[in-house]
Amino acid sequence: MDSIGTSTEAMEVLSDAQAGLQEVAENPGIIRTWLEGLVPDLLNFALQVVIALVVYVIGGKIIKLILKMLSRGMERRGTDEGVKQFLLPLVKYSLYVILIFIIMGLFGIATTSAVAVLGSAGVAVGLALQGSLSNFAGGVLILLLKPFRVGDYIVEHSGGKEGTVTEISIFYTKLLSADNKMILVPNGTLANCTVTNVSGMEKRRVDVEVGIAYEADIRTAKEVLKKVAAEDEARLKEEEPIVFVDSLGDSSVNMGVRIWVAAEDYWSTKWRLTENVKYALDEAGISIPYPQMDVQIKQ
Repeated sequence: MDSIGTSTEAMEVLSDAQAGLQEVAENPGIIRTWLEGLVPDLLNFALQVVIALVVYVIGGKIIKLILKMLSRGMERRGTDEGVKQFLLPLVKYSLYVILIFIIMGLFGIATTSAVAVLGSAGVAVGLALQGSLSNFAGGVLILLLKPFRVGDYIVEHSGGKEGTVTEISIFYTKLLSADNKMILVPNGTLANCTVTNVSGMEKRRVDVEVGIAYEADIRTAKEVLKKVAAEDEARLKEEEPIVFVDSLGDSSVNMGVRIWVAAEDYWSTKWRLTENVKYALDEAGISIPYPQMDVQIKQ
């Protein structure tokens, strides 16, 4: 029965096609009339495409001009570099969306319907991309609260990432590590974890610890260490150096040295001070003992 029904439908389609061909053969002007009616529509559509292209080119140049003026205005006002890196792309994408809606209007597409469709699609995409939205919100919080800025050296404790902030984008913050590696950290992670801004303050304290032998004179050692600290070229003069006994270890008396320096001089000062401490103790005849253990054997 199914095969009979299929054959009947095929015969009906073939019959309709033959009737159409016969009508065209009897009235050849039908095709000409159809083509003549189609030409104005094609010309109108081509004109709309040309207008749309012109609007897109002109709109693109206007958007670039607006972004250029906005960037210059931010520079004159001394806007933070991170704010510029975040806002300029956001404004750019928003303006291009508006331009697309204008072009859609030229083709007679109802923008209200398009907005409704985009809104529904936005909800679906938002549910699928919750992590990205979290990163976007994190970027906004970073710009508002300003826990760090471009050029600061930060340490992100949840993943152990650290480096100098080079860019704060919409979804990620770029860090340049000390060994010249580019690290991308999601803004959501930075907004929800503990972050240490190493260079957020103008000055930092340099701490150097060194162990001396129990046989050494502590008073002499303190004088030697204090002289080394006081003579360091990067030490802030308004802050007095501090030398103290930190702890009594298993093999040594652990001494501590503290001085304050400008934030940018921290590492160079720490390395130099550690080296000078070793030289000064050697010259004073104060030894730095190796870890050792006394073993007593009872017979």
